[in-house]
Amino acid sequence: MKVITKKVNDELRPEYEFDYSKAVRGKYYRRLLEEGSNVVVLEPDVAKAFGDSSAVNEALRSLLALTHSTQRLTTRSSGRRMERRR
Repeated sequence: MKVITKKVNDELRPEYEFDYSKAVRGKYYRRLLEEGSNVVVLEPDVAKAFGDSSAVNEALRSLLALTHSTQRLTTRSSGRRMERRR
């Protein structure tokens, strides 16, 4: 019985070869800081409720507006007593 051996080709295809000696570390770091981009990963059940990032932003803005409007209702008084008008 003849044993067939396969030749293992461990080389990358030419289109996948990359010269890392010319790479620049942190090339887009400053731009990301200037633009202020943040990546937030939503849980799958939360992501189902929103169609896209603008829907998430709209919901968060409305929540912020609600907290700002109710904040004055929940803050404690300054300790001064109000005088009754007669």
